Amino acid sequence: MTDRKVHKTDDKLQTELSPEAYHVTQEKGTERAFTGKYWDHKEDGMYYCVVCGEPLFDSATKYDSGSGWPSFYEPVGGDKVEEEDDFSLFMRRTEVKCNSCGAHLGHVFEDGPQPTGLRYCVNSAALDFEQREGEED
Repeated sequence: MTDRKVHKTDDKLQTELSPEAYHVTQEKGTERAFTGKYWDHKEDGMYYCVVCGEPLFDSATKYDSGSGWPSFYEPVGGDKVEEEDDFSLFMRRTEVKCNSCGAHLGHVFEDGPQPTGLRYCVNSAALDFEQREGEED
């Protein structure tokens, strides 16, 4: 188990997060496919953990996997997310969590594009987005 950098009480999380974000990040829930605000999002910027604000995924690594959830081929740093075996729903999957606060983000699969061959399938409810400021001429 990783030592968490960010610790929030359950009461504080329920106050700060929407019911859906709380369900996804704290109860390992999943939003329905093609319903999250970022599944078809194409703006240039950074995706952050909705719980602690840690940067997790750059839009440059986002791609359309056809799954109905935001999909990325790699996180912004090797230590931003952690992986854990998930045996729920009578199958073996690899859960992806924020390394800073432990929030459930989604799952990672080995059917993504190169250069990593990975598909980080993430719930929109677990993410915030900040658009990258454009360069002016």
